[in-house]
Amino acid sequence: MASADVSQELECSVCLTIYTDPVILRCGHNFCRVCIDHVLDTQGGSGGYSCPECRHRFMERPTLQRNIALRNIAERFQPTHPDQEKEGLQCTYCVDSAVPAVMSCLLCDASLCDNHLRVHSKAPEHILCDPNTSLENRKCSVHKKILEYYCTEDAVCICVSCRLNGEHRGHQVEMLDETENRFQSLEERRRRAQEKVEVEIERVTALFRDLGKKLEDLEKRVLSDLIRHADQVSQSYNDVIQQLEIKKVELSKKMSHIEEMYVTTDPLTVLQESVTGDFWDIEEGENEDKDRHDKQLHDGGDLDVAGISHTLHTGLSDIISEIKHTQCQAVQQTSGLPVYADILLDVNTAANDLHISNNGKTVSVSHESQNLPETPERFQYNQVLSSQSFSSGRHYWEVDVGGSEWWRVGMCYPSIARRGQKSVIGYSNKSWCLYRGYNQYSVIHDNKKIYFPDKICSNRVRICLDYEVGRISFYALCDPIRHLHTFTAAFTEPLHAGLWVWVGCIEISGEESADVSRAVESVQKSSDSDPSVHDPSDSDSSF
Repeated sequence: MASADVSQELECSVCLTIYTDPVILRCGHNFCRVCIDHVLDTQGGSGGYSCPECRHRFMERPTLQRNIALRNIAERFQPTHPDQEKEGLQCTYCVDSAVPAVMSCLLCDASLCDNHLRVHSKAPEHILCDPNTSLENRKCSVHKKILEYYCTEDAVCICVSCRLNGEHRGHQVEMLDETENRFQSLEERRRRAQEKVEVEIERVTALFRDLGKKLEDLEKRVLSDLIRHADQVSQSYNDVIQQLEIKKVELSKKMSHIEEMYVTTDPLTVLQESVTGDFWDIEEGENEDKDRHDKQLHDGGDLDVAGISHTLHTGLSDIISEIKHTQCQAVQQTSGLPVYADILLDVNTAANDLHISNNGKTVSVSHESQNLPETPERFQYNQVLSSQSFSSGRHYWEVDVGGSEWWRVGMCYPSIARRGQKSVIGYSNKSWCLYRGYNQYSVIHDNKKIYFPDKICSNRVRICLDYEVGRISFYALCDPIRHLHTFTAAFTEPLHAGLWVWVGCIEISGEESADVSRAVESVQKSSDSDPSVHDPSDSDSSF
């Protein structure tokens, strides 16, 4: 039954079969690589991407990270040796029908089915091995005895007679089981090294693919700005040229009129009309037009090289900063340090009296109901969970609690109740939290509180999760950093970040400075080395 339950947990939610080459999204859900690639391909033209399981949205196509641990587990539940079941060794003693063998005995030179294996001798000399192994290859070709030793001088497997009476007498030998164990250990190390290489290859490939896309986008943006500026310059010159063409026509008409006046009228009349007309204003108008044209060309007639260079340099700087951040996270993952979790709040779990900001980072108490639809996921009380879940690794996130005097921050299982007292974070064995109320601070798990003797002198709180080890730690990001408490547990479900607020608002903070990170890392290492710090019943050790 337990095996069946585990097998169900290893099924891809897209193809409903056991994972094949599983990959993980940033939201924490796993899929077969082929399945999720197909889903993302179908979403490509919709303007965004989303997880098929939790519907968490991604602005860009998410990078698929291979889940090595899940792959190794899933492979154990895949049907093995299908050809062996059809064409493998048959039980030596089942003469009336062909029954597949499950083990072979080297001493008896026989292959055994399940039934005959139960009644087979359990004596040490009856060495059992995999039925795929050729029995002849496991025996000495000279003495027909089981190969038990490895001769390090001749690099061959030998039997006890070879060692005592044969040509290998007096040679340095090792027990074959020890050699096989060492071989398996080396194979395991080689496999892990190969897996690390594969992970690094995928990471570097994804990094350069992402870098190429960002450079391509930056190139398009800079070229677009360049073309737009060029169009503006061209339009400015066209406008001035058009105005000069009109002016030229007007001047030509005036010159023709003056010539006609000289021909048809006496000079005195011409002088009188020129005095009353606008002929003498031509030079002054030309000066005004020249000034206006110069200003027009100055405002839009020069290419904004400085602006384009600024766009290019800013874009390159942003790309470099993002690459450094990605590399830093990769170093954290490979070095075992906690990785910053970009927490987003899931409005589908938020109570009706809570307002979630557009960026999914701030939760505040509203004086009016949000009229959110009633769903099984929505909390009755003022609480909300993160859209991300964590089922492995070491992670941390931070909360600015300065906007409220009544709050709870922590982590909980997705199976936590959504109504009643046990739905409040800390009031059941499915949640762990740091709490402030009545101007007092405490940590709570399974409705058991540990009060702190003094106040926390910081509005910023850090929560650290080490899933495999089974620890949830709370820190106050004051100066110096204070380790508040560490819960220990054997986690049985994925964990979500949880926020509860009674008045005001609290906000999930961005990643802290490198100095603060190093300080918390130092505190965390000291708490790792002190077992008393991890005892949730020891309130004194919380500080």
